[in-house]
Amino acid sequence: MPASPTIAEEAPDSPEARELLRQSDEFAIALYPPEHRHLIDLPELLASNVRFFVARRDGVALGCMALVRTGPDKGELKRCFVTGAARGQGVGLALLLAAEAAAREERMRVIQLETGNRNQAALRLYRGCGYRERGPFGDYPDNGVSVFLEKTLG
Repeated sequence: MPASPTIAEEAPDSPEARELLRQSDEFAIALYPPEHRHLIDLPELLASNVRFFVARRDGVALGCMALVRTGPDKGELKRCFVTGAARGQGVGLALLLAAEAAAREERMRVIQLETGNRNQAALRLYRGCGYRERGPFGDYPDNGVSVFLEKTLG
């Protein structure tokens, strides 16, 4: 197993972050039709209520995750992505733990997320880290493809 990645907050509009977002788009396009893709775009990622994390190993960007404040004590995970070459190496877990630590720093009590039912690796990660299924939240439709998860932070 390779060394653990380092996680740092970075600008989502850097060239490497843009490349991760482009790959994230391609991954979503391969799995879901447009009506079932709920990605936020670069202008939304640049908003003041968003923290954007990048995982690196030996300086190479391996994945990203955004934590979006959606209420006084609530956040949502968006743009959770790990490159194909880095999957299965603990990168997603490292990003998730960093986002949860940031949420605690910001006194968020609950983290929510939406992912699709075809992304089994992501579902295993979230469920394994204590996220539990819930109904739709925000503007998400109940479409039979989206899986809605939530975790109360301790």
